[in-house]
Amino acid sequence: MSERPSIDFGPATAPRQHNPSAAQPRLRPGKGLDVGTANLLSAVQDFEGNVIIKAQRNAFIDIEQNDFTRNMLTKMDVQYVVLNNKMVVIGDPAFDLANIYNRETRRPMQDGMISPKETDALPIEKLLIDRLLGAPQVQNEVVYYSVPAEPIDFDMNVVYHKGIFNDLLRKLGYNPKDILEGHCVVFAELDEDDFTGVGISCGGGMFNICVSYKTLPALSFSTARGGDWIDRNVAKVLGIKASRATAIKEKGVDLRNPRTREEQAIDVYYRELIRYTLNEIKKRFESSEDMPQFPEPVDMVFAGGTSKIGGFIDVVREELGRMQFPIPIKNVRRADDPFTSVARGALVAAAADEDNPDV
Repeated sequence: MSERPSIDFGPATAPRQHNPSAAQPRLRPGKGLDVGTANLLSAVQDFEGNVIIKAQRNAFIDIEQNDFTRNMLTKMDVQYVVLNNKMVVIGDPAFDLANIYNRETRRPMQDGMISPKETDALPIEKLLIDRLLGAPQVQNEVVYYSVPAEPIDFDMNVVYHKGIFNDLLRKLGYNPKDILEGHCVVFAELDEDDFTGVGISCGGGMFNICVSYKTLPALSFSTARGGDWIDRNVAKVLGIKASRATAIKEKGVDLRNPRTREEQAIDVYYRELIRYTLNEIKKRFESSEDMPQFPEPVDMVFAGGTSKIGGFIDVVREELGRMQFPIPIKNVRRADDPFTSVARGALVAAAADEDNPDV
């Protein structure tokens, strides 16, 4: 069993906040939490209707513990913890240090769920989530947290994953409720379509798909490939670390115009991932007995960090044009802010929950 970690946080490495101008507003009860393989995001709303998003990379790296390193990190305001006599840098600085020292980050989650390989996963995850959510504003404040749907191409059960995060959030003082990741995209992006259509969350560990009819998820499933699958394969063919491949990908690659050998490798694996995902979705739709019969064509909306790359929707449209898709699609689009979509959708669910106490 891991010992209780001692913590020393640097103020400069607080979670990224998407609207930092909203300084200490009075907040409505109810929060949304995107529990992603690559990133964690929280969402909360103030009484003026502004949504405040905080983000933190879901990663850590252990480094040598000595006085010099401790003093250096403290002076640089780098966020770290001492865990089982190891000095551990968590969140965004861990990713930066991994690239500087040509190392891989350690990840509390793998393929969309809590990692079975990381003995330190749970205490690290608790620290990161506590840092994002802060203390509950009211007793038993509701927080909706995203969970993956059952994968159709990998033998994985989400029951243990749900139980771990349910327990973690209760210990932080919240009333936790799980919500499917793809359903979050529906809530965040399909409000003008009466919450009817196809929401797809493109994450680091997997892609989550939800077919919804008037807010109700008619069909939900996931595929066990995501942004990490791209990074691992690019790293393998280029002979680099996966964290380095991630950094190259996030600098601004455009699938319509790859310019370097590295960008060409990213383009190849992105196209293969999109082709694979759409084919798996098609097969699942065709074999399902529960697929609703839509009276009109519906939107297919993509969200999640893996969909942010330039040209993503163009490649999706190309691949869809090559297949006979089983349901009528009106428009294929990406969320206006794909990175925050799942957290915002979870917040919509939390705001509508009748169990949320009044302030």
